[in-house]
Amino acid sequence: MSTHDAVVMGCSAGGLSALQRVLPGLDRHLAVPVVLCCHTGSADVSLLVELLARVCPLPVTEAQERAPADPGVVHVAPSGYHLLVEDNFRFSLSVDARVAYARPSIDVLFETAAEAWRERLVAVLMTGANSDGANGIAAVRRAGGYAVVQEPATAEADVMPRAALELAGADACLTLDAIAAKINELCLP
Repeated sequence: MSTHDAVVMGCSAGGLSALQRVLPGLDRHLAVPVVLCCHTGSADVSLLVELLARVCPLPVTEAQERAPADPGVVHVAPSGYHLLVEDNFRFSLSVDARVAYARPSIDVLFETAAEAWRERLVAVLMTGANSDGANGIAAVRRAGGYAVVQEPATAEADVMPRAALELAGADACLTLDAIAAKINELCLP
């Protein structure tokens, strides 16, 4: 029996290449939802979904309002909306103000996911050029969840992982190549 029921991931600058290294390592039998927020700077997230679907062994889809966080699926936050996880593990979308200059915000996703899944959540924060995600990692750790932060020295942009480590620390500080193995270890039965 797995000790964790969901994974949230966040990244920004350098995120596409980071995700293209991490997602292929996920086990195709992973039966937890993976919810992803990446600041793409694009008006349309469908290209990101398409690129990630080419390398990920799990189906990749854009998260939709009121849709459930389905296990074994990678759900990508849509452009221009904050993605929130409700207590019933369904998604909601918000056009509230930007957080850390971003919408979707990693903090918003991580904080609401931490409230929903509590200690059964794994949060992964990778490369990025702002501090979005640091408060989210802190919320996950306060809720008893497991926080993974990319080793800043290996990040294309180290501001995001460094900010998270300075504010909240991490349960594991890993290279991109070690992140998928850690997710599989924590989430496979």
